[in-house]
Amino acid sequence: MVNRRSVGFTLIELLVALTILGLLLSIAVPRYFGSVSRAEEAVLRENLYVLRDALDKHHGDTGRYPDSLDELVARKYLRAVPVDPITQSTQTWILVPPTDAREGGVYDVKSSARGHAHDGRPYEEW
Repeated sequence: MVNRRSVGFTLIELLVALTILGLLLSIAVPRYFGSVSRAEEAVLRENLYVLRDALDKHHGDTGRYPDSLDELVARKYLRAVPVDPITQSTQTWILVPPTDAREGGVYDVKSSARGHAHDGRPYEEW
């Protein structure tokens, strides 16, 4: 009798390989999605900082706050209104007016994103 070994993998070898692959994916995928959400939070913090800095510079130059975020773009304080990375839109910013309406229309900016950050604070409080 001729002893031939067939070329290929046995069912057991394939199952072991798939099990190992499944284990590795179960470790890597949650870390990936966690890092994506942390990156979005970092971008949101940076965009809020840039918007607030532009509002302060506009107030320092003109003595009043702008009437809209588009005014910051028109006057070259910003190249474009930044995107809220959580809502994926430039239209969802919450505009906070100053206490005195004669000082302009936008004193502060907040995100309208629902949910909480990794530190437990709601996005709306940033």
